[in-house]
Amino acid sequence: MRKLPVRTIGPMSRVQRFGGGLWLLSLLVGACLAQAADRPNILFILVDDLGTEWISSYGAEEIETPNIDRLAAGGMRFTNAYSMPQCTPTRATLLTGQYPFRHGWVNHWDVPRWGAGGHFDPRRNLTFARLLRGAGYATAIAGKWQINDFRVQPDVLQQHGFDEWCMWTGYEAQNPPSAERYWDPYLFVRDPATGESSSRGYKGKFGADLFVDYLTDFMRRHRDEPMLLYYPMALTHTPLVATPQEPNASEPMAKHKAMVRYTDRMVGRLVGALDDLGLRERIIIFFATDNGTSRGIEGRMNGRPVRGGKAALTENGTRMPFIVNGPGRVPAGTVTTALTDFSDLLPTFVDLAGADLPNDETFDGRSIAPVLLGKESRGPRDWILSMGYGPARLDDKGVRPARDYADRVVRGRRFKLHVLDWAPAKLYDLVDDPWGETNLISSDQAEHVAARKRLEEVVAKFPKQDGRPRYDPLPPQPWDISREANEKMWNREGR
Repeated sequence: MRKLPVRTIGPMSRVQRFGGGLWLLSLLVGACLAQAADRPNILFILVDDLGTEWISSYGAEEIETPNIDRLAAGGMRFTNAYSMPQCTPTRATLLTGQYPFRHGWVNHWDVPRWGAGGHFDPRRNLTFARLLRGAGYATAIAGKWQINDFRVQPDVLQQHGFDEWCMWTGYEAQNPPSAERYWDPYLFVRDPATGESSSRGYKGKFGADLFVDYLTDFMRRHRDEPMLLYYPMALTHTPLVATPQEPNASEPMAKHKAMVRYTDRMVGRLVGALDDLGLRERIIIFFATDNGTSRGIEGRMNGRPVRGGKAALTENGTRMPFIVNGPGRVPAGTVTTALTDFSDLLPTFVDLAGADLPNDETFDGRSIAPVLLGKESRGPRDWILSMGYGPARLDDKGVRPARDYADRVVRGRRFKLHVLDWAPAKLYDLVDDPWGETNLISSDQAEHVAARKRLEEVVAKFPKQDGRPRYDPLPPQPWDISREANEKMWNREGR
């Protein structure tokens, strides 16, 4: 953490020397309070499997999301924010500030279900939570994790930087109740009174309500400290279910819409809790989603049908809602075309917290704090990246990327390049063709040739082979997936 500024003063008088202890204490306390006032609380809300076509402030036509829309109206809405195309690559990227080719989680790996020794290793992966806790923040997480098995690593969230947690365990192989994340959820919770953690089912409860209750209680107890709250929602991932607000929803699309509306309701509950606790002016809220909507779900956006793009490198799979709201800090009513991707979250949080990035780590992300605070409009980025889909594979060394070099897209301010099987394959002008429907890769127009060259130069700087996930293997477990079963899964889902 950055040291408090120390003002140089002249020799102390006799009176000052006599009362020097109190005088110095008063100076330090005042400086600490001034710094604390400049360091906002941070609430990061990450929705699971929901594209821009289901957020009305982005042009969704089949639904209203009034609470999310109020965050956009009172803050900054990004139109060019990229996630990774699927769950694990996105989550590892936002936690570490590194791209999948660097941290190695290029593909999805459901640790509680598949195991095989793979896990998000806190000894080899630095998270934004550890950095902010080291800067004096109280830290909490509630929702979905899925990149560690809490049965095997009961203290892993603390090692990753969180003080308290209320988590769906993920589907733990050989433990059927753990499949439930909505009704009767199976949760791993740290009791703030005792510090003890345990997993159990919550009969008759709805998971989203318990997550928000836990975060609200944490805010109440830590309201006088700087706080980081990470809410990776279970909503709106399948299975599709009716919600407490719409218990009679029965058809798949009706359930999906009910889940989106309940997502919006949870955002409203958290904002309301901040108001009630007098914290609204002291927090910056980040709202985003981890990847596109499930492919079987179609919505309408700005006059056109939009199919869910989860796991796709097309715009409906990579360009996600990204809204930042902080009264008195983030300019209200702003729509920005500044480029950002999820590797930028860690350095941005660290920057806002008044801390420093460690010199012995490599970060791909860039802080967009100056954009959020209205000090810059363009931002630090000339390009953003998205990559990673399908299940990872097993070999004799453990979990590895499915391919040596994953397909990816690199987007500049106007043009987007698809790199497939190591080679540039598609080029789109996202100003004239925002959904990427006309491939310009063979165009001989000077503007297109120049754009392709610029983006190919970016790609040329990437490693020629993607890294493996960084972890020391966990001990074998009875539920570990076999290499044969993994290969069948890859043949079915990954190609």
